[in-house]
Amino acid sequence: MLSCFNVLMRYIGIDYGSKKVGIALSDESATLAFPKEVLENNKGLIEAIKKICQGEKVEGIIVGESYDEKGEPNKIMAKIFLFKKKITDEIELPVYGEKEFFTTIEARRYQDRKDADASAAALILQRFLDKKSLGTGTTKAGHPNEEKTKVGHAN
Repeated sequence: MLSCFNVLMRYIGIDYGSKKVGIALSDESATLAFPKEVLENNKGLIEAIKKICQGEKVEGIIVGESYDEKGEPNKIMAKIFLFKKKITDEIELPVYGEKEFFTTIEARRYQDRKDADASAAALILQRFLDKKSLGTGTTKAGHPNEEKTKVGHAN
């Protein structure tokens, strides 16, 4: 007798910004990403993300890592690394980095400026999901094989 196992896993995608943070969720099959909302980057940010993760039964967190057209880390990367460390420490889920550049600009082409950060998070998450389905690499915060960047902070 054959049995089939459906592995359902939902991910949250995060487009971190100094003022606003875009949030996206995958479907339960971890195939498609959808914009969810835009959160204020304030003291309640981590708790708000934790609440979404619990409510949506998220099993992995994807954080966009901002690079320029030359492949160099943008100025915000130092803050992104601190955010990834804090979220790794405070939310007991695996945290992955996904390189991104110009996702907010790309999202603004198709969407109202107000919702662009959530759409940018969906673009980041979709790229992660696509790589995952193809079996290509991603980076996990704190993982020994994590790619290092040139911002002066070690993860």
